[in-house]
Amino acid sequence: MLEALIFDFDGLILDTETPEFDVLNEIYAEYDVELSIEKWGQIIGGGGAVDFDPVSDLEHLLGVSIPRQTVLDRWRTEADARIAANPVLPGVLDLLDNAQPCGLKLAVASSSPHSWVDTHLMRLGLLDRFEHIVCADDVMHTKPSPDLFLLALSKLNVRADRAVIFEDSPNGVKAANAAGVPVVAVPNSVTSQLKFPKECLHLKSLAELSLERLLKRAA
Repeated sequence: MLEALIFDFDGLILDTETPEFDVLNEIYAEYDVELSIEKWGQIIGGGGAVDFDPVSDLEHLLGVSIPRQTVLDRWRTEADARIAANPVLPGVLDLLDNAQPCGLKLAVASSSPHSWVDTHLMRLGLLDRFEHIVCADDVMHTKPSPDLFLLALSKLNVRADRAVIFEDSPNGVKAANAAGVPVVAVPNSVTSQLKFPKECLHLKSLAELSLERLLKRAA
């Protein structure tokens, strides 16, 4: 019996990942080098297993030092402006609207900090839709470690086999698998270019999801 839905945030509720990748790629291009999706994909949705520094990577590719803070500040400012213009991703609001009358518990489990996730959820009018928000600040290890999802399950007081996780990245799917929770992968335009573990259902959009069918499958 399905009792809870657990959502990733970045790239699943709000597409923060495409702007971040696009702006960084534009910066790389100005130095006549390219940021591969495979390299960037190592930290999308987590980073718990990889320590990737784009400025250090640029310096390695160029063989010279570059103004670190200038690059980082530009990346953050331009990406944030694009993120702020993005709407909630398709299907998210309908799923939340349909889940609550069914008595399903709702949580967010994100590898980003509360300062990022809570602020965006409040701006989008979604903060109060979730019983619990679990973020990087709350655990020792982020995805692909299962810690975020295990803490979310504990806070919701729900068994792993009675929840479903929605994720957009391979790191998130790996974390869900490690937590023993069924997972639905919903890649965005960036993460759709990455290779996902086989142990998950794939959707192009949450708008494709039938909550009724999901409830029947979990019954």
